Amino acid sequence: MIRKEAISIIVEKMSNQPIISANGFISRDLFDTCDRNSNFYMIGSMGLASSIGLGVALKSTKKKIFVFDGDGNILMNLGSLITIGIIKPKNLVHVIFDNSSHESTGGQPTATNKIQLSKIAKSANYKVFQVKTKNQLTKIFQKIKLIPGPIMLIVKIEKGGVISKRINMEPTKIKNRFINSLKK
Repeated sequence: MIRKEAISIIVEKMSNQPIISANGFISRDLFDTCDRNSNFYMIGSMGLASSIGLGVALKSTKKKIFVFDGDGNILMNLGSLITIGIIKPKNLVHVIFDNSSHESTGGQPTATNKIQLSKIAKSANYKVFQVKTKNQLTKIFQKIKLIPGPIMLIVKIEKGGVISKRINMEPTKIKNRFINSLKK
């Protein structure tokens, strides 16, 4: 399964819950698959989607907040896992698309093929699920929607696929429409 397929499966199974997506190909794939006001695209800051997601989860407690992150992104900000694990937001679902590479910046390898991100997340008080296939993703996502967080869903994906177009929206517009969507 490639990232865009995984994103499509997840978005199809959720309603209009907010998504904070990591920079690079993750945001581009989400934008190309399902652009909507409740998506916040991190188009220039690597590793910060989880921190922003925590802030949104704390302010919007009646909504399930999704963070779409990459393995390279979360490895750049492992401290956010500890903060999230201490605060334990019940409405946070942290999805990690893991292809063991910084694909957006040229495909340099990450360390996720040498360490177990799931163990790090478990030790930080996350409920952790891992999937490798489309069928597994579809089945586990139904369960994830019903249990309290913080939840980490590690989706093992392949590198490659068609590169989605760049997000053609000004950052202020992304921010403003996202903030307005949270008020509804």
